[in-house]
Amino acid sequence: MSWFENKVGIASRSALAGLALPLLLLAGGCQVKPLYATDSGAEQALKSIEFSEADDRAELEVRNQLIFLTSGGAGEPANPEYDVDLNVVERNVGVLLDLETDLPRAGRIVLKADFTLKRRATGEVLKVGRRSAVALVDFPGQEYAKIRATRDAENRAARELAELIRADLASWLGR
Repeated sequence: MSWFENKVGIASRSALAGLALPLLLLAGGCQVKPLYATDSGAEQALKSIEFSEADDRAELEVRNQLIFLTSGGAGEPANPEYDVDLNVVERNVGVLLDLETDLPRAGRIVLKADFTLKRRATGEVLKVGRRSAVALVDFPGQEYAKIRATRDAENRAARELAELIRADLASWLGR
């Protein structure tokens, strides 16, 4: 091996080590835990959450889904440790208009939720969050079919929104 090849080999190894060292230090600081880990205590904490009363149908769907997801189907707890204030807003947006009638033929249902997790004993705010979910919907010509399609889209968006909120709560309570 010549003197030049030896110097280039040493320089390339040094550059590689210089790049690898910060990556190893960065990866060493990561603490990745599975969201559904049973030893984190998040599952028990989720079962002790009480959700605020609903004001409308969309909020009721999200609330019911959250109760089911957090309790595993057991319902609301008798002695909750945490309260979640939930506020869901629904928007029905027509995105594709029929040029002849100027009526929407397709749209989307947008559900946005603001939620606040509080410790019941002290009233301390632990987490404040905002999530949204979108469900697409086709508006058929028949009025009943249009109402049913809208309600089905609301239900799909409510399920998705509840899963997002549950994941947020689980990740926070699992710390």
